[in-house]
Amino acid sequence: MRKARIYYQDIYAGLLVETDDGEYEFTYDKAYVQKYPNQFLTFTMPVSNKTYNSNRLFPFFEGLIPEGWLLEIASQSWRINHNDRMGLLLACCGNCIGAVSVLPMKEEL
Repeated sequence: MRKARIYYQDIYAGLLVETDDGEYEFTYDKAYVQKYPNQFLTFTMPVSNKTYNSNRLFPFFEGLIPEGWLLEIASQSWRINHNDRMGLLLACCGNCIGAVSVLPMKEEL
């Protein structure tokens, strides 16, 4: 299971999880929901207390991953397969252009 903290600007917005079954979950942080009910990350995932589920990486997060020659450099530098979208997201998107940042969480033992 891999997890990432998602930040909007410098504000913790929620948690993205890739389960051991390869499913994806995104949940907005409860404090974020209360303080910023209209500050959604994407129109397809409005601020809510519900957990969003998908059998593939959400398109919004997929769009943060580099493309073309930059993807090739990132994939080679970190030795990450092009198909490991969560791995690329965790490796490349800690300091994205734009308001959203993806910070990997260490695995718990």
